[in-house]
Amino acid sequence: MDDLNCANLVKKFGDFTAVSGVSLDVPAGSFYSILGPSGCGKTTLMRMIAGFEAPTSGDIKIKGESVVSLPPNRRNVKMVFQHLALFPMMNVGENIAYGLRCRGDNKADIPAKVARVLERVGLPGVQEKQIGQLSGGQKQRIAIARCMVLEPDVLLLDEPLGALDLKLREHMKIELKQLQHRFETTFLYITHDQSEALVMSDKVAVMNAGRFEQIGTPKELYDAPASGFVAGFVGDSNRFSGKIADVRGSQALIELDGGGQMLGEMAEPLQKNAPVDIFVRPEALTIGGNEPATTLSGTVDSLLFNGANSRVLVRTGTGELVEMADAMQASGVSEGAKIDLSWQPERARIFAQRAG
Repeated sequence: MDDLNCANLVKKFGDFTAVSGVSLDVPAGSFYSILGPSGCGKTTLMRMIAGFEAPTSGDIKIKGESVVSLPPNRRNVKMVFQHLALFPMMNVGENIAYGLRCRGDNKADIPAKVARVLERVGLPGVQEKQIGQLSGGQKQRIAIARCMVLEPDVLLLDEPLGALDLKLREHMKIELKQLQHRFETTFLYITHDQSEALVMSDKVAVMNAGRFEQIGTPKELYDAPASGFVAGFVGDSNRFSGKIADVRGSQALIELDGGGQMLGEMAEPLQKNAPVDIFVRPEALTIGGNEPATTLSGTVDSLLFNGANSRVLVRTGTGELVEMADAMQASGVSEGAKIDLSWQPERARIFAQRAG
């Protein structure tokens, strides 16, 4: 049985539709992320699941039972917010015990439950510490422990890493995934950071303008995006615009708006003269090549050193910047050099242009 099901959820605020016909099924024990830009509706969706907003229409089921009519305190879900909302006047143990006391648990059982959950988040024996004595990562784990001690069916996490510095955020991605495995509890995570979603998730729903564009594994979203929005939002991509000059089976020749031609693979059926966008991942580009429709010529504009993630920025004759990812190739070029970049046609994906 799935731990969470949402069916055709709609949420309107006056004339504005924040969530439009969204459905998702979250398997028990999975790490499931909702990824999208600010304002796409993901926080509104999570607030409906938690019970803080009532849907305009649609249904929400937890463990197969509809909870639409239940208030937040009657739903067996808990939520971790970006700013964690720990009580500064209480020590760690009191913070974690707060929900147990509110629920009416036997007072004699509470210390053992607090100790057990602290062990599981890797912070044994910190019950007496004040919140102000904790690091950012420790506060994160205490916020999760405070929820997990109540044994929720689903833990909702609303951009919980947003307030952390970059290095700690990178560390906490791995930490969160390990915690989810340790508790074997379903995590529903929302973020605008595609790196967080790709690294941690079993499945990701990409949201845009109140709707899901695509639901799939991180690899599916990266390798086979279903729309131009997903291709541009998940991972890095070079994007070019133009019109279809010729259709060749599953491939098409594109006349670029700035001049020149590109050959790529159509991700959907398209007709001649259709306005399209073509996306090429930086790692799909290599130096060299002489086939006109699979080669771009330009000048090395910048070398961005980042170890194995180094980049070469090439400015084409039409003024566009193209990004190539290959640390070994990057070491062999210099700024100002004239180079050609080529690609395999099947690694350039073509989508119809969409309004907005």
